Amino acid sequence: MPAGPSIASIDRMTDRRKRFDTEMMGVAIRMARRGLGSTAPNPSVGAVIADETTGEVIARGWTQPGGRPHAEKEALARAGERARGMTMYVTLEPCAHTGRVPTCADSMVTAGLARVVCAIPDPNPIVSGRGFAQLRAAGIEVDVGYLANEARWVTLGHILRQTEERPFVQLKMALDDGGRVAAGDGAPVWVTGPEARAYAHLLRARADAILVGAGTVLADDPELTCRLPGLLHRSPDRIVLDTRLRTPPTAKVYRQGGSRPRVWVAAALDVTETSGVHGEAMLLDVGTMDGGSLDIEALLATLAGNGLTRLLVEGGPTAWFAFLAAGLADEVALVVGDGLTTGPSIPVVTGDRDAFFGRYGLLPVAHRQRSLGKDKLFVYRRESP
Repeated sequence: MPAGPSIASIDRMTDRRKRFDTEMMGVAIRMARRGLGSTAPNPSVGAVIADETTGEVIARGWTQPGGRPHAEKEALARAGERARGMTMYVTLEPCAHTGRVPTCADSMVTAGLARVVCAIPDPNPIVSGRGFAQLRAAGIEVDVGYLANEARWVTLGHILRQTEERPFVQLKMALDDGGRVAAGDGAPVWVTGPEARAYAHLLRARADAILVGAGTVLADDPELTCRLPGLLHRSPDRIVLDTRLRTPPTAKVYRQGGSRPRVWVAAALDVTETSGVHGEAMLLDVGTMDGGSLDIEALLATLAGNGLTRLLVEGGPTAWFAFLAAGLADEVALVVGDGLTTGPSIPVVTGDRDAFFGRYGLLPVAHRQRSLGKDKLFVYRRESP
């Protein structure tokens, strides 16, 4: 009788499988990033169908604009009959709650998948655990936890909307080498180069909404659109923090109102005079904290209630410090120019950068730091997502 495989050979097969699972989940996470900013209120999910025996990637999918089709169904549609007996790698637990159409879990069972590898469970109470249970009940092998931290950061907007009733908050800061921002006089003043500005527009494309303070509108008169070639349609909703409605209706941010992208003005509850707001902008009555500043937590809850999952806070210093002080900044993308700005400027990050952000519970992410032309990108994240 032939001898079975040795322990060493089983270990090697197990290691190969783990390496392949990790590699495929990495592809699925990259697929999920493609949909960021275009799928709200649904999360952006990535899915890959692969043949573990040959290593072939059969199909890839990601959540489509508007949130449907979901990534799993997109990948299954591309794979067709070749999905039968294969493994799917997916970044978030497949949906299993009943609706007007078959759920993702239903479709995965019908397609005849042999195995599903998932990064993280879905915190949505109508999904959590049910997707995995349905797959296992159908005889599909389910493994959970591959590249969970990476998948969690991609999906954090959805997670926070479910668990904390707020969107993911990313601050984008562009400062000169001395940690200062230029004080505009009605037109933008650049402290970084074209590569860094292109990166900023990519962040806009990946956000559901972009927020600035009234001071930034008055100083820079920004459009807040995504002007990368071919991505104008990915421009996010626009939000202006304007406690006393100081911004003029002629500001560029109000010129492209309408259904999409939406334009919102966050003001105080006691503001009744709205003549200073562009006619197509929606007024959000947000309460104030002690000292008269807007209630950031209430604002985020309102945005989450309107289906937003990812908020980019682009400026200026007053808005940045409001979110930092409230402990509501999940990530900071800090771009530092290679020189000092000329003319009037405002100090923002003084002294040691890591120590500065550490005071707000944000730690440097070494593998995310890189050059953008002559400028440098530094990324800081909350200690626990």
